[in-house]
Amino acid sequence: METKREFLKKLGVLTVGGFVGGSLKTAHAATVRSNLLPSKKSIGLQLYSLGRELTEDVPNGLKKVAQIGYATAEAAGYREGKLYNYEIAEFLKIAGDAGLKITGSHVNPPVRKYTKENAGEIADFWKATVDDHAKLGVISLVQPGMPTIESHDDAAMVCEVFNKAGEIAKSAGIKWGYHNHSGEFRCVVKEEDKEKQTNPWMPVGDVIYDLLLNGTDPSLVFFEMDVYWTVMGQNDPLEYFEKYAGRFPILHIKDRSILGKSGMMNFENIFNKAYEIGLDEFYVELENIRENITQFEGVKQCFDYLNNASFVK
Repeated sequence: METKREFLKKLGVLTVGGFVGGSLKTAHAATVRSNLLPSKKSIGLQLYSLGRELTEDVPNGLKKVAQIGYATAEAAGYREGKLYNYEIAEFLKIAGDAGLKITGSHVNPPVRKYTKENAGEIADFWKATVDDHAKLGVISLVQPGMPTIESHDDAAMVCEVFNKAGEIAKSAGIKWGYHNHSGEFRCVVKEEDKEKQTNPWMPVGDVIYDLLLNGTDPSLVFFEMDVYWTVMGQNDPLEYFEKYAGRFPILHIKDRSILGKSGMMNFENIFNKAYEIGLDEFYVELENIRENITQFEGVKQCFDYLNNASFVK
């Protein structure tokens, strides 16, 4: 049975020595070079990365994000018409005063199981959400939570709901997208093929992520690939970039912890291919810090890694 490490090595994501080609040098440079000058690069941050360190003091937290050098941010605190418990106009002013542009937002609808009966309810949710985010001036609105998908019919229903959400957002000049984790790389099997499923390590069926990509309208729905979770789902981001060119204009750049330190992610290859097929924006996302540092210290190290990386434009 192939181990995850063997799988990653085969992809070229992980090198034999445990370090990504070019990343050891870059990671070292990020530790010795201080961020003395403002970045000429537009590097974004998913604010979820900061957790309570942000929500305990949003105005000062956003100022810290901008002072680190991040130019843009993707919010993750929308609830009942407010962002991080602030009215939209007030939050927009706070971000502007901090010198930070909020270009995207993560929002989940109130249900996970999509049906013909609740499709209208979900559409109404997106209508209200889009109206609020139009006031915020975001470019993109992204759903980060995976709906329940246990069959091809479920996937088809989800695609229908996604297309409707994209249509609603497009009417307001906002791009609507979906953010993956690793669960989307499971397979769903048609009833008539279930008897063929004898080896759990060699799944029969169709990959959920592919069903979503193939079942949604490219003019209405884009995909914000989280490159780390794609690799954890034992898939190669570069293969998806090639197969579905143009569907991934925004990326989440993520590692096991601080960017570039795990040796698992070949960010140079990822960025080079993403630029080749068309990359509009990317956001750093940091979870599960394994170093004994604060979240703010962590996102600064991530910023420095990318700011010092020759492969990031």
